[in-house]
Amino acid sequence: MFFYLSKILSFLTSPVSWLFLLIIGYFIVKKSVWKKRILYSIFGVFYFFGNMFIVDEIFRWYEPPKKSIESITETYDIAVVLGGGTTFDYESGLIDFHESGDRVFIALQLYKQKKVKKLLISGGSGSMVKTDQIEADFIKQYLLKIGVPEKDILVDNTSKNTLENAVNSKKIIEQHGFSKIMLITSAYHIPRAKACFDKLGLQVTPFAVDYEHGKRLFYFNHLFLPQTKAYRLWETILHEWIGFVSYKLAGYV
Repeated sequence: MFFYLSKILSFLTSPVSWLFLLIIGYFIVKKSVWKKRILYSIFGVFYFFGNMFIVDEIFRWYEPPKKSIESITETYDIAVVLGGGTTFDYESGLIDFHESGDRVFIALQLYKQKKVKKLLISGGSGSMVKTDQIEADFIKQYLLKIGVPEKDILVDNTSKNTLENAVNSKKIIEQHGFSKIMLITSAYHIPRAKACFDKLGLQVTPFAVDYEHGKRLFYFNHLFLPQTKAYRLWETILHEWIGFVSYKLAGYV
């Protein structure tokens, strides 16, 4: 139930959805005073949530400080790599790596540099439609094809959300007796993910990837002109905040 509710909330927390509903409202209402208010709201939502400078500052505040791979001086027993960055194209037989695909690539780099000994890929199907998209399974196959030994790859292929990532990963970690654990996920996802693991009493060292904020820019288009990327970023961070609050209310974090 929680899984399906999260998908509904994803629609309701999207600025693009708000614009769509406001436009519908503009054509439905009859009173001119309400039409004017809705029109102002449309322009307000369009401009505010389309501003790249604002959303960049939001991510700068929320995401953890950046750190390099070279700054890691210890060796970890295992890195828990959370899914959500890939899909599988059955026509081509290839994995599609999305923006969060850095979760896999950086984990692989850490493994190759012997910063982590093993990889735990945590992620089942996060889709309500493509239930056959078992992310951990096709990422494992990818890792095997590029030479990672099977003994160094563990999978949790049933998790549908961050809570299940933590619960299932803990079972696997305790089963194998791992003690030094790294948690790899997107920077904006670190606060909620780490809180889930902390709640379960599992000590993890987070390593954030896929940062959305960059160098602070003062270009005219970045400061003043609406950009489509900004709406996507707002959808991402709003979804994450709603998820954190929902987990908090449910006692998951």
